[in-house]
Amino acid sequence: MWLRKNWVYGLLLVSCILAILGVTTSNFLYKSGTAGMGIIILMMLQFQKDKIFKDIWMIIAAFLFSIIGDWFLSNMNGDSMMFVKGIALFFLAHVGYLAYALMNGRVQWAFTGVVLAAYLIFFFVMLYPTFTDIILMIASLIYLLISCFSLGASVGMKVNGVVKWSYVFGIIMILFSDTIISFKEFMDYHTFDFLITPTYYLAHICITFSLMKRFEMQEESPKSVMN
Repeated sequence: MWLRKNWVYGLLLVSCILAILGVTTSNFLYKSGTAGMGIIILMMLQFQKDKIFKDIWMIIAAFLFSIIGDWFLSNMNGDSMMFVKGIALFFLAHVGYLAYALMNGRVQWAFTGVVLAAYLIFFFVMLYPTFTDIILMIASLIYLLISCFSLGASVGMKVNGVVKWSYVFGIIMILFSDTIISFKEFMDYHTFDFLITPTYYLAHICITFSLMKRFEMQEESPKSVMN
């Protein structure tokens, strides 16, 4: 058990190294490294156990959609439709994050309402006036909605504190990164551009860590993972 656990944390360290390389280079292999390593780690954990957790496939799918979506955004070169396709794939990633959270709890409606109200004000006051493409505007609004619900569902998860809050922090980092992207792409505001990729990669690492802890705690005590 000790050896296996340390191998898994060694792979998470590889994910951190790939995150650094992703920030400092333009190589797509590195840019997709944190999500890719997350898939590898979770697949290894899934198939080393007699019981396979069906909800884990939601995160594996979310990471896969994130990699494909990142490819579209990395290669859009000013093409708004490439940006829309990227948003659509990240939307599917959020469907995976949301589905996983709902399979382990429920939406925390009060918190979700506050976050959603704040982001809708941000969208209609600051972003809406900048749109010239109706398809892009609708895609962005839909993506904003599912992002807020993903965060609200993560807060409502009924799992152990470490498992829950590392997952919540991961979703917050995705939302934070996306918010900075919206400043960059729609408002031509670039002060915080340097935070986009570090927070995005940190999100994958935190979500992967959350599920690693879930597997670890489930192995030590089947009931310890639940509140």
